[in-house]
Amino acid sequence: MNLEILTPDKKVYEGEVTAVTVPGTMGSFQILKDHAPIISTLEDGPVVIKSKTEEQTFIIKGGVVEVLKNKIVVLAEGVA
Repeated sequence: MNLEILTPDKKVYEGEVTAVTVPGTMGSFQILKDHAPIISTLEDGPVVIKSKTEEQTFIIKGGVVEVLKNKIVVLAEGVA
């Protein structure tokens, strides 16, 4: 899967991932390969990215996530 994390100022992250956990408004949820298409609002909190070799965490300041055909786009208001 390909993940992009974008803020109004810059591209924070882009790369291939195996799983992503995001802080949804109704609770955090994980996105895996072949996830159903979804658009969800996000609260302030951690975005946990897992790839084959490492795990990274970014703290976002709210936003929106879109998942479509194994492409994940996180539009965050900001990153701490």
